[in-house]
Parts: sequence; structure tokens; C-alpha cells
Amino acid sequence: MTTNNPDRALKIGLVSISDRASAGIYQDEGLPALQAWFTAALTSAWEIETRLIPDERPAIEQALIELVDYARCDLVITTGGTGPSRRDVTPEATLAVATKEMPGFGEQMRQISLQFVPTAILSRQVAVIRETADHAALIMNLPGQPKSIKETLEGLKDAEGKQLVGGIFAAVPYCIDLIGGPYIETNEAVCKGWRPKHAIRTPK
Repeated sequence: MTTNNPDRALKIGLVSISDRASAGIYQDEGLPALQAWFTAALTSAWEIETRLIPDERPAIEQALIELVDYARCDLVITTGGTGPSRRDVTPEATLAVATKEMPGFGEQMRQISLQFVPTAILSRQVAVIRETADHAALIMNLPGQPKSIKETLEGLKDAEGKQLVGGIFAAVPYCIDLIGGPYIETNEAVCKGWRPKHAIRTPK
């Protein structure tokens, strides 16, 4: 059984997957972009564990298992390695460690990206749940570019701030509720999390 403690800090695992960045050939941009986004988006307590690894399926699988099973992250986000090239194996590694697939996330990520580039259909991003005997986590694959990371999480808004296409993070707080994780609150100016009325907690 997953232990539900809604008042603890959300634990987020961030995994940047890049042969060149992990080898020090150029500076990784994925981890700083994700950290900056969560700093702006979350108003409830959170903490992170980070990994910078090459495009190697065993290394990706190991990192995901470590972050869920041992670091006990509630949410794990990968960036990079989701295209069609031979070295892009992040979705395969993610599915290999999964208990349940969450196909709606991948479908929505591609819908968001298609608002900006026609090559979004080449993306193979997936999302899954990984469960152990007493813990569960949501794992999501994001694109590698900082601009695309932000667009995918927040969605698309018009000049007045009206939501035109929903970002995927709007569904994450309630998903984390359902798998026994902490209660996540967001900065609605960045991303408004959605819950059914019965699941909304009165602010402290």
C-alpha cells in the first residue's frame, strides 16, 4: 500500500539525458530550465534530486528506478532522448520500468508542440506510473529544449493570458493525489492545477 501523507514536501526527480552534456562537451540546459519552472510554478513545499546521464537505456532505467524506489520521488521528469534517432531511447527505458501507462500525457504533449512546430509528430514522449509495495510515482518524458519544456508544462496562452491549449502539469497535482503523494499547490499565474471539487483542500 502507498502511504499517503498529503502534508509532506513533494519530491521531484529530474533526469537530463544527453550524451554530449553528460560528457561535458556542452552545458546542460534541461535541468536548470526545469528547476526554474518549478520554482515559479509551485507554491507548496518541494525538493529535488537530479541526474545528468548519457543516452544509454540501462543508465536511464537505473536512474528512474533509483529515483522512485530508493530516493522515493513522487514525480520524475526526464528531458531529452525522445526523438526517432538511434540514440533516442528514453521512452523505451521509461516503459520498461512502468507499472501503468498514462497515454493521455504523451497525446497532450504532442498537441501542445504541434501549435509551434510540425515536427512535434516525431516526438515519442510517454508518461507512466511506477509502483512499489509502499510507494508510487508519476514519470513523464519532456522535450530537451528549455522553451519546449515550458510550453509543454504550461500550455499555450493568448496575449491576455487566456488558456488556449492546456499544459500537462494542470493534471499532475490530482494524479499525485490519486497515487498517494503529497498535496501540490501551484502559482495559478504560471499553471493552474485542476482537481474535482471533492478533492480541493481548503487553503491553510
